[in-house]
Amino acid sequence: MKIQPLGDRVLVEPVKEGEIKKGGIIIPDSAKEKPTEGKVIAVGTGKIDDKGNKIAFNVKVGDKVLMPKYGGTEVKYDGHDYQIMREEDILGVITG
Repeated sequence: MKIQPLGDRVLVEPVKEGEIKKGGIIIPDSAKEKPTEGKVIAVGTGKIDDKGNKIAFNVKVGDKVLMPKYGGTEVKYDGHDYQIMREEDILGVITG
């Protein structure tokens, strides 16, 4: 991976939903809901607290996470779509 997030930011690859058809109508990409699940691709260098101590991440590379629908910054790199967001914006980790 050539994108390295900085600070407490996390690089997430959204999980694509299948094409949705209702009543024989193909829904265009612009009308589909944004994905709320993703896979952590890279984590930043870490957040520093007021005393200068590095705070450990709660997520790690490979975790499947829940993201807000409209959070983060969308990035397109090497033909793939990613989102960069602060770790605190991640809603939860999917386990099991």
